[in-house]
Amino acid sequence: MFVLNNLHNTALQYSNTCMICQEKEETDILYKGLDLELKSHDPRVLDSYRKFVGEAAKELDVSIYHVSTPSRIIKRTSLLKSVHVYKKHFVQYESRTHNKLIQIKNITGSTADTFLEYIQRNLPEGVMMKVTKCRLEKIPEHIKPPTS
Repeated sequence: MFVLNNLHNTALQYSNTCMICQEKEETDILYKGLDLELKSHDPRVLDSYRKFVGEAAKELDVSIYHVSTPSRIIKRTSLLKSVHVYKKHFVQYESRTHNKLIQIKNITGSTADTFLEYIQRNLPEGVMMKVTKCRLEKIPEHIKPPTS
């Protein structure tokens, strides 16, 4: 008897939470823009991934506003060949980081989540992605307009 009663209480709790979840309606967020900043050491991989993002955007009806290629970042480090002697002999190491910036304008929150999840799951090795979301919000009520 105790097992059936406990099962009945659990079922009631579950059905009550489901009814509460169904009553909530969430409004979809509208983003003013999404900025995808891509960085890689290999420019060919970066160009290939940019084409992949473009094809994924076409399939999901996401319009890409602008694609730009900022200048590459070159970092050089000079080290001595020997630890203590031969100060004139040194080696230079160089790393080049290539960048791409993809801007997307006016996208809904659900579409942005789906799009970002898909392209981030297919991110190739050696490519870093930084996503910046910009959305418009209402002015808070405690801020009043200027009076003349």
